[in-house]
Amino acid sequence: MYNIKKNIDRLKEGKETYFLDPYEANLVIKHFKKNEYNIFKPYIDSEKVIIYKDTKPKVTLFKIITKEKFKHQDIMGSIFSLNIEKELLGDIIIDKNNYYFYLFESMKNYFLTNFTKIKHNYISLEEININELKNYKRKYIELQLIVKTPRIDSVIANITNTSRSKIKEKFKNKEIILNYNIITNPSYTLKENDIFSIKKYGKYQYIEKIKQTKKNNYIIKVNKYI
Repeated sequence: MYNIKKNIDRLKEGKETYFLDPYEANLVIKHFKKNEYNIFKPYIDSEKVIIYKDTKPKVTLFKIITKEKFKHQDIMGSIFSLNIEKELLGDIIIDKNNYYFYLFESMKNYFLTNFTKIKHNYISLEEININELKNYKRKYIELQLIVKTPRIDSVIANITNTSRSKIKEKFKNKEIILNYNIITNPSYTLKENDIFSIKKYGKYQYIEKIKQTKKNNYIIKVNKYI
């Protein structure tokens, strides 16, 4: 994978990587001994991290100033409409109707000038101390679903209230991400702590099967990312 090689090369040159998801980070650190790198996590539950050797990365934390309510995908869609590379963007955090995101400091001025709207609503940005959210822990909505099987297509059909036959189109259209990779196999059986995303429906973590019902269905627990 080009992205992995690029980040490995950056580390070998003494530079930091870009923001990496857990899958990418694991692929990169396999090429180094434990004493050859450090991991920068902006906060306790950070999903996206930066791997570096000596110099701590320069990262900006922005708070979005708005009176509107947004979903994660609203913010992400508006950011990517600026045609920036996703590797320059860290996690987006929504906490009690407050909205934050991490970004490489080199992109700070560009965002202050150009990131002025989310959907059709004007917003402004406030740079806050990078340690402001260092103890933040992700929040979830716990869902208990009744499914015929913990196959990913069955679980997604339940979440989206869509038939399994129509769900196949989402796989064909590459709208389903499993553990940070596109998945095209709808028959995959979810395992504990698998993370999956559904375009326009958000991000989820499969926790466990709770029990089997008398009709041989399963009650499962899934966390929805807020």
